[in-house]
Amino acid sequence: MGGLVLLNALATRLLFVLHSLVGVWRVTEVKKEPWYWLLALLNLLLFLETALTLKFKRGRGYKWFSPAILLYLISIVPSLWLLEMHHETQYCSSQSEGMSQNTSSKEDFNQTLMSSEQTNGADDLIETAKVFVNNLSTVCEKVWTLGLHQTFLLMLIIGRWLLPIGGEITRDQLSQLLLMFVGTAADILEFTSETLEEENVRNSPALVYAILVIWTWSMLQFPLDLAVQHIVCPLSVTTRGFPSQFFCQYSADLWNIGISIFIQDGPFLVVRLILMTYFKVINQMLVFFAAKNFLVVVLQLYRLVVLALDVRASLRSRREGREGEHRCPGEPAESAIPPGDWAGGSQEGVAIPLQASPVTSGDSHSTP
Repeated sequence: MGGLVLLNALATRLLFVLHSLVGVWRVTEVKKEPWYWLLALLNLLLFLETALTLKFKRGRGYKWFSPAILLYLISIVPSLWLLEMHHETQYCSSQSEGMSQNTSSKEDFNQTLMSSEQTNGADDLIETAKVFVNNLSTVCEKVWTLGLHQTFLLMLIIGRWLLPIGGEITRDQLSQLLLMFVGTAADILEFTSETLEEENVRNSPALVYAILVIWTWSMLQFPLDLAVQHIVCPLSVTTRGFPSQFFCQYSADLWNIGISIFIQDGPFLVVRLILMTYFKVINQMLVFFAAKNFLVVVLQLYRLVVLALDVRASLRSRREGREGEHRCPGEPAESAIPPGDWAGGSQEGVAIPLQASPVTSGDSHSTP
């Protein structure tokens, strides 16, 4: 089992590094300057984290947090920023026809090359690899950038699945976390592809920066495991009052609500409303996803109110039960009867004590 844990830890981090290097390579191809390869040095942080994890944790994960996911974000996000800010990305559609012709010619060349050099297997393999790389270089920049976004989100989900889990998270909680990541990744991909492809957005660099900032901010939820971890509240916490019990009993739900409102659906809703109202960018999908974000925010606030009312009801019932335990057994009946009724009132509750006193007094005076 220990060998499998080490293998998963190393293989996952290797996939992260390879994908990050692909992003850096694409930036150098687009910018036509080799010094962008310096972005690959960001992977040194991931190598350092790998060494520390293998030494101190034996490949296992950490409590509530995944440093490998965070460092992978640090290594790949700058490349995606540079690709999105590249001014030629929006003109990909005009190159699609030439690209398809160029790709078909490359494929024909590849077929003739393989048929003419069947005797030299190694040379044929090298030449085929070169042609394959050249074909990749001719792919439209917009397709490349979208493909990197898609594989980036898939790598986050698959990598979190393959990374060895720590002692504080169970496999059931990990499955819940992965299902949350799938829905989150789909919404994030729709947000970037829907907003950044608009011509009005591309003509405003400040708006592109704002969208990329919101996109980067939404990525910070992937290294966190707090939304699925349930904490058992000790008795000392539950007796402190409403705030302590509320934040302890529903900590996982509160993290989920906070992530949705402040990291994902809330910022996405604000950006989409700005696009529709100020920049006059209105289409069917933009309106639909804005309505979806609004509903999610409202439902999360509704759930927050429901949780707060549930905690208040439990505190009230516990307080009433504690008062009943400290009350004397005969105290409720006496407190329910007014003092004046003991002297001859007409209530049924005083019939027993008024009848019992003569019998007692008669027995005490019957014998001379």
